[in-house]
Amino acid sequence: MCYHCGSAVQADRLVGFGETCEICGRDMHVCRMCQFHAPSARWECREHIESRIQEKEKRNFCDWFRLDPRFLTAGPGDEKGRTREDAAKSRFDALFGGK
Repeated sequence: MCYHCGSAVQADRLVGFGETCEICGRDMHVCRMCQFHAPSARWECREHIESRIQEKEKRNFCDWFRLDPRFLTAGPGDEKGRTREDAAKSRFDALFGGK
């Protein structure tokens, strides 16, 4: 599944550096979707990376990237993040007269 919207990723395909989710458009080759991502590990990675990747939800060119198997099934995704984005968009639209 996409870490953001929760849509499942096909089990038989590799996630390339420039790939985005077909549903929400988010980058997919990101730390949050990697099996080595671990918030408690050094630089939040269980592999021996040479420098910290700051943005865990932005595409990166890490050669260690392996899709975490938990993303092969659909799920709720980042409901809290989507709620914050929706609230921010509503405030923006109210301020500037959007729909």
